[in-house]
Amino acid sequence: MAKYLLLKHYRGAPAAVNDVPMDQWTPEEISAHVQYMNDFAARLEKTGEFVDGQALAPEGAWVRYDGEGRPPVTDGPFAETKDLIAGWMVIDVDSYERAVELAGELSAAPGAGGKPIHEWLEVRPFYGVQPTITE
Repeated sequence: MAKYLLLKHYRGAPAAVNDVPMDQWTPEEISAHVQYMNDFAARLEKTGEFVDGQALAPEGAWVRYDGEGRPPVTDGPFAETKDLIAGWMVIDVDSYERAVELAGELSAAPGAGGKPIHEWLEVRPFYGVQPTITE
């Protein structure tokens, strides 16, 4: 088994087919999306392929070591991951092809109007995994 990170992006990825920002969705559309994500995770828990997943809040800061007792905290001017990464899921699957298959399915979560988003998801292997990409 190999672990992969599936990243959901707010920005930075190619536009989704149903490209309506979540802050413009109705409460029912948001609930349907969250339910899809929960159902997807529950199904992968049953197959042993789900490791963890979370949606990320928009708040956050950059922190670095800058000497004893002085960890500076800033909100910029860097490209902010909080503006880019909406959430993530870690899966543990038998192959890169399975990771791609699951990412494709996750991409179909419903969005505005209850229609699938068809968003682009980033599939990243954990360090040490050498995926065999077949095309």
